[in-house]
Amino acid sequence: MTTGDPVRDHRHLDLLVRDDHAEPSVFRPENMLREARRQRGLPAGNAPSVCLLDPDGDVVRHLTRTGRGVRSPSWACYHTELVETEVSGRPVGVVGSAVGAPFAVLVAEELFASGCNLLISVTSAGQVAEDPTPPRFVLIERALRGEGTSPRYLPPTASVDADPSLIEAVAGGLAAAGIAARRGITWTTDAPFRETRSAVAAAAAAGALTVEMEAAALYAFATARDRPVICFAQVTNQMAQVDGDFEKGPADGAEAALAIVAAAGNGWLADREEQDR
Repeated sequence: MTTGDPVRDHRHLDLLVRDDHAEPSVFRPENMLREARRQRGLPAGNAPSVCLLDPDGDVVRHLTRTGRGVRSPSWACYHTELVETEVSGRPVGVVGSAVGAPFAVLVAEELFASGCNLLISVTSAGQVAEDPTPPRFVLIERALRGEGTSPRYLPPTASVDADPSLIEAVAGGLAAAGIAARRGITWTTDAPFRETRSAVAAAAAAGALTVEMEAAALYAFATARDRPVICFAQVTNQMAQVDGDFEKGPADGAEAALAIVAAAGNGWLADREEQDR
């Protein structure tokens, strides 16, 4: 029996459990950027080859304070600004405050449509495992899927992995730069204020070191679109369970994040050059 309500009578089309992952999207980032550029009278231009997602916005604020960042004149996103800087002599684009899985992937789609060739995300994260002492960086190898964006790109599974070859290349770049980063698993959630004891315990039992809000979606996008994306978590907090939480260190962690971008970019480029030989 039906109710006559097309919204309620949707048994034939469950929009939460999708099976159209191989079907192309009607709405494409290239087209939205084209229209935004037309509406706003923006010149043509590309994003830098290496870009950074800065969900907390601390890197963007630091670059602005120190006069080291310039707003891109051609970035056509409706929702964000792209700040261009140099890191170890290499142009890098930084988008700040794109927090959460849907926002991060929206910006990732637009960056790759605009000429980005490597996307790095450095986000603050809560401590799940007992042993890490904040602040510490984790090179995310696998993300437990507790958000709603990754199933739009890949069929449902418990987790999604980073590209193993990219992980190895980036790890090599970090080692060459003398940057310590633990490799491991994170739990990605859409709802930070629903991190219950039961959920945290389940994530810890599954091997998660941290909890954050973007990695699973970014890795699902990367897998589905065959794009190089690498995610780092900076363990900055114990979910406000202790006084003095959420500290990132000097410059709110911005210089440390930029050093990771430089090292990761070097590792990726070295791997590409090796493959081209």
